Amino acid sequence: MQSGINRVMLFGNLGADPELRVTQQGGAILKLRLATNEVYADREKNLVERTEWHAVTVFGPRAEPLSKILTKGDAVFVEGTLRYSSYEKDGVTRYRTEVVVRDLCIASRRRASIPQPSATIEKLEDPFANETSTAEAPPAASPDGTPAEPAPTPGKKARQKENGAAHVSA
Repeated sequence: MQSGINRVMLFGNLGADPELRVTQQGGAILKLRLATNEVYADREKNLVERTEWHAVTVFGPRAEPLSKILTKGDAVFVEGTLRYSSYEKDGVTRYRTEVVVRDLCIASRRRASIPQPSATIEKLEDPFANETSTAEAPPAASPDGTPAEPAPTPGKKARQKENGAAHVSA
C-alpha cells in the first residue's frame, strides 16, 4: 500500500503574539495565528483581497526560543502537516484544524525601532560616470553610402593564440 503525503507550506504574517504553554510533563507548546492573503479579480474585474487565518503549533524544544523571538506582524514561512482534532464544549462538538510545524523560517521582522530605509540610505555616486567606453566604433559607411561590412571575427585557433591558450590536436 502506498502512503499519502500530508504537507503544508504557508507564508504569512503573525496576527498575534505567540502563546507559549508548558505541559505537565514539561513539554513546550507554542501556538501561532498566521494570516495569509490572496488577491484575485472578481467577475467585475475588481481586485479582491481575502485573508485566511491558520492555527499553527510548534512542539518541543524550539517552542520556547521562538516564543521569545516572534512577535505580532512578523512574516514567517512555515512547513508542516495538517492535524484535525475535535473537542466538546458546552455540549457542542467542535472541530479544529491546525498546522503542526516541522520547519519555520523568519522572513522579516516588523519593529518600531528599525529606522526607515529612506532615512539611512545616502545617495551614492556612480563609480563609472567618468570612465570612457572602450567599445569599438561602428564601421564607417562606404563611399557609395552603403554600410561597410564588419571585420571578420577571428577563428578559434586565432582567438586561442591571442589569449595565450595552447591548442593540441589529435
